Amino acid sequence: MPFSFCVLASGSSGNCIYVESGETRLLVDAGLSCRETGRRLAAIGRSLDGIQAVCVTHDHSDHTSGLRTLHSRYGVRLYANAGTCDVLGADHALKPLPWTVFTTGSAFDVGDIRVEPFSVPHDAAEPVGFILESGGARVGIVTDIGMPTHLVRERLRACRALIMEANHDERLLEQADRPWALKQRIAGRQGHLSNRAAAEMIAEIAGNGLTHVFLAHLSSDCNRPELALETVRGILRDRGHGAIEIKLTHPDRPGEMWSA
Repeated sequence: MPFSFCVLASGSSGNCIYVESGETRLLVDAGLSCRETGRRLAAIGRSLDGIQAVCVTHDHSDHTSGLRTLHSRYGVRLYANAGTCDVLGADHALKPLPWTVFTTGSAFDVGDIRVEPFSVPHDAAEPVGFILESGGARVGIVTDIGMPTHLVRERLRACRALIMEANHDERLLEQADRPWALKQRIAGRQGHLSNRAAAEMIAEIAGNGLTHVFLAHLSSDCNRPELALETVRGILRDRGHGAIEIKLTHPDRPGEMWSA
């Protein structure tokens, strides 16, 4: 079976990515209800019964709200680093959960999928992105990141596909009817990546092997899907990477399935 993924949900209302390879089925984040996760899996011909693990990027509720039910009903193993476990463990509802704690920067295996967690700048306890590798294909996942760093760029090189945050358009964020402090947080070094910043980072790390980029975590009021696509495609085309396919992810339905 090929190495595949599908972004089931992406946005402030919930984030969840389905990944499969060989006999392994896992989720990256679980920010939907268990019922809704099952519904979206069914929409792509999959089911919750096959999910073996959830790998958590950080402690925010739009990435974690479904964890307890997934574990209690389906016995799904839960992987997170110590900082994330500490924050979620402070929540009484999550305290009994048996975490498998990974070390940021050290790879581990879930079945035949190699998982490499790496630090990203975001306003959470110990946020990470992931490189997932199986059968020689690498997929990079960075859904919440305030700014590009050298570490992030180096980890994302040699990926065949990326799931990359393109949260906001800078002008729409500036004009949005939001408190100034919130705008500052979003645009800050620990906040979220703009369309332009995402495109520039992709252009910097793109190699011959990168074929697909899925734009994630688009803001509902500080971005537009067509604007994100236009900005990213335009910058990549100007930098000589116009052959890379740019796809959208959605808050309310699964996106396209990608396979190596």
